This record gives sequence, C-alpha cells and structure tokens, in this order.
Amino acid sequence: MNYQDRLKSIIKASGWSQEQLASHLSVTFATLNSWINGRSNPRAKALLKIEKLYFDIVGIDTVDSEVLISLKSQALKCKMSPNELVGNKELLDKLTLYLTYHTNTIEGSTMTLSDVEDVIFDHKVLSNRTAIEQSEARNHQATLHWLVDLLNQDKKLMLSEELILGTHLRLMNGIISDAGKYRNHAVRIMGSRVALANHIKVPDLVRLLGVENLPSDDLITTMARTHAQFEQIHPFSDGNGRTGRLIMLVQALGSGIVPPLVRKERKFAYYKALELAQTQGLYEPLELFIAEAVLFSEELLKS
Repeated sequence: MNYQDRLKSIIKASGWSQEQLASHLSVTFATLNSWINGRSNPRAKALLKIEKLYFDIVGIDTVDSEVLISLKSQALKCKMSPNELVGNKELLDKLTLYLTYHTNTIEGSTMTLSDVEDVIFDHKVLSNRTAIEQSEARNHQATLHWLVDLLNQDKKLMLSEELILGTHLRLMNGIISDAGKYRNHAVRIMGSRVALANHIKVPDLVRLLGVENLPSDDLITTMARTHAQFEQIHPFSDGNGRTGRLIMLVQALGSGIVPPLVRKERKFAYYKALELAQTQGLYEPLELFIAEAVLFSEELLKS
C-alpha cells in the first residue's frame, strides 16, 4: 500500500478531516492535501509518521514480542484505585466524560464531547440530539459510578453473572425492553466473520466467563481474553460493546491500574484486534491494543 492509500485509509477509519489528520502528522493542511493528490511526496521522516499512524488507526496483524512485553509492563505501572476516584471528583468526572463519549460514539452516537458534558454534568436536554443518545450518556455515567462504588466497597469484587447483568441493566435501562436479560434469539455482527454463541448456551458461557478469567499476574492478557470471549458470547440483544468495555474497567480498577480508554478514532484497530483473537486465537494484537489504551488513559487523566 502506498502512502496515499494509507492516508485515505486513516481518514476513513478515524473519521478525521484532512485538517485533523494534518495536525496529527504535524504538517499544514496544504502539505497534506498535496500528498494526497500526488502533487508532492513526503520525505522519509514523514513516511515513517504516516506508517506509524496508519497501523495505530487501522490496526496490525502481527506484534513484536519485545514491544508487547515492554508496553504491558508500562501499562501495569499506571496505578489507580477505586478509592482514589471516589475521593477525587475532578479525576472521576474526567474519566466518566471521556469513557462515556468514546464508548457511545463507537456504537454510533452523534453527540460531541461538549454535548456529553452538557448532558451528564449540567443535566441539559439537547434539542439537536435524540433522546436515546442522551439516555445512553446518562446511563453510562450512572453505571460507571455504580461500578466504582462497588469496587470501592469490595476490594475483592469478582467478575460474575450478577455483575454483568447488573451492568447491562443500568446501561440499557429505558433504551431497550430487555435490559439486564439475555438475548433469546440468534444474532450476527454485520461485516464480521466471527461466529457468535448460540443463545441457548449464553447463560452457561457467561457464568464460565468469571470462573475462567480469574485475576492473574498477567492482567493485560486476562483482560484481552475476557473481552474477546465476552464479545463473542454476545449475551445481549444490544449494548454488548459498552458492557464489555465496562468489564475491562472493573478488571483494571479491581487490580489497581488505570482503566483502558478505547478511542473512537481507533475503532477499526480495536475491531481488527478483537477479530484476530476470536477467529484465529491470536491475542497479542488485542493485548497490545489494551496496553496502549491504558497508557493513553494515564496520559489523559494525569495531564
């Protein structure tokens, strides 16, 4: 793939404008536009930047084991406890705002970061956004706070069927009629090759999820395996992605590290890593993605 195709792929996958992409590459809009239209060619240093950003946004198939070990080690040093969040409103608000915005945008919400802030903190009702989108934001805030409180009260809180059902109930309350209940029909993900679980087996698979993915010394690997398995079980008619990402928050905070932030701009890379884990048993790209997501959260929250 030449650099022009990579630039176009980055724009398509991230949803950025050319101005935003130019900013990420530290060049002017005129320079980027000239590259895309073939009027000039980027130099070697710029080509490396384009390549790195391409793999960051679109995703990778293989992982350098030394890089993975290094990033996982760095991620595990990003310490955060539920007690720290409960005692620091500014930190909790920032985490809530960004997680709510990104997780809902990945699922199709059109609300901006400012919209989410208005709805969840200032309790505004927006006339230019749907009622469902605004309910999704409020529900996510309430669910996240409920989970943080649970973690703060119970230092040994474990992933369980009850916790998963309670999370989904609060997330999807008033949005779908079967919030907090398993799906009773077959489903498929458009554009995905992943075979999802038979709905009859869903309850047993969810119960096993907590048993098979107990906390371990290799937390990032545990999170990757739990997340890939949960999303393939796909236990609910809707809201599986948001529920699964909050499960990662529980696993991270329960082990005392910063929860990963899956950014909307990296949606393609995220889905690619998930699919590799689910269809080929290749978990390393997803482990790398989660480690990077933890490091991004750390930088965002502690800045």
